[in-house]
Amino acid sequence: MIDLGLDLYKSIGQCADQLGIDAYAVGGVVRDYFLQRPCTDIDVVCVGRDQGGEVHIGIELAKASAETLGGSKVSVFKNFGTASFRYTTEGREYELEFVGARRESYSHDSRKPIVENGTLQDDQNRRDFTVNALAVSLNPDRYGHLIDPFGGIQDLNNGILRTPLDPDITFSDDPLRMMRAIRFASQLGFHIADDTFEAIGRNAKRIDIISMERIMVELNKIMLSPNSSLGLKLMQKCGLLPLILPEISALQGVEVVDGRGHKDIFYHTLQVLDNVTEQSDNLWLRWAALLHDIGKPGVKRYDAKQGWTFHGHEVRGAHMVKRLFKRLRLPLGAEERYVEKLVMLHMRPIVLSEEEVTDSAVRRLLFEAGDDIDDLMLLCNADITSKNPEKVRRHKANFELVKQKLVELEERDRIRNFQPPVSGQDIMDTFGIGPCREIGTIKDAIKDAILDGQIPNDRTAAWQMMLDLAATLGLKRLR
Repeated sequence: MIDLGLDLYKSIGQCADQLGIDAYAVGGVVRDYFLQRPCTDIDVVCVGRDQGGEVHIGIELAKASAETLGGSKVSVFKNFGTASFRYTTEGREYELEFVGARRESYSHDSRKPIVENGTLQDDQNRRDFTVNALAVSLNPDRYGHLIDPFGGIQDLNNGILRTPLDPDITFSDDPLRMMRAIRFASQLGFHIADDTFEAIGRNAKRIDIISMERIMVELNKIMLSPNSSLGLKLMQKCGLLPLILPEISALQGVEVVDGRGHKDIFYHTLQVLDNVTEQSDNLWLRWAALLHDIGKPGVKRYDAKQGWTFHGHEVRGAHMVKRLFKRLRLPLGAEERYVEKLVMLHMRPIVLSEEEVTDSAVRRLLFEAGDDIDDLMLLCNADITSKNPEKVRRHKANFELVKQKLVELEERDRIRNFQPPVSGQDIMDTFGIGPCREIGTIKDAIKDAILDGQIPNDRTAAWQMMLDLAATLGLKRLR
């Protein structure tokens, strides 16, 4: 007998018995039980013992279970025959979803199935992978009995992802399952069975019928997984990456001229992503790591003296970020601006570490990065990759000097997110003028003087500089 560990399962089973329903916990909650992973999404499949008539038995069991457990209000989706509610126990909130067992058939141009009442076996047949087709009975007389028709437990033990039925049919019917395969490989460290992975390659173009929003749910889960670089490698290998993220796919390859080649930017990017992943679970910082070099193919040049150059790739890449976010249906607010800023600035600390570290340059970096300076420094440190360990050691040592200088200057000059001590309103009130070019000229000059260390970051020094500049511009102070 398998004990899934929560009393709520027995309560659901008792409710099912009273309604003449066979109930099973299925899918991820059973898989994660064997993997000893926490799971708060509980799927319950219901099979009616009386097969005459069409009854939304999943909805019936959800309402009865919610009443018994004292759960929250039941959300009913009558067209789909499903219902769900939230329930908190032992300090953790669970989302329980109930559905009648069903079998599905698909048309070629849609992932929306034609749904009919079915048996438990029909329901298990339609599951994406054998490890997600496991079911555990919840009724009292068979409580804890495992139903595993496809060898899912063996696949769990072997770390294998394969489809219950013909993988070509599985992926053609619902192409989102291809992304789910790669997501599970990234999250769980599983190997996709060869025939299953080959079927993804054959059906990759079917991803076109899936909305970008659904694709991005899976891609963001890949990005947040412990091994997101593996997911991107698999997407590249099976042909999904060129269809979804052509900008990243285009980074792969090495061009050689006169016997001189550059590093493969694709694999360098994945190394940077791995380095960031080790340090942060910030999704948007990981996106910045993935996109930091997307501008390189567009500016790549070969010079007989310098070799391969990528001048201005950070500017080009930053300009590409917004278009990419818009196409991928990623948020266009603070998240996009954050990624765009990090892509734009990611070369600055590295360039500083290779040159004399001046106070002026560090102040400007602090000013432009603002509150994102720590994330920028993490990204830039992750970007130091080379097969030459001495080169990496030297760069990282210089990089530490930049980080130390940042701390010292921030403590002394309070530059991060600073606003010039003299405002535009101050200038207008002092000289009795309206909005004009001279105001911008004075403000910019004061800002630059503070960043260059010519005057301290305080109102007294800035006010005097305002008066001096105004005099040169012919502005007269009001008496």
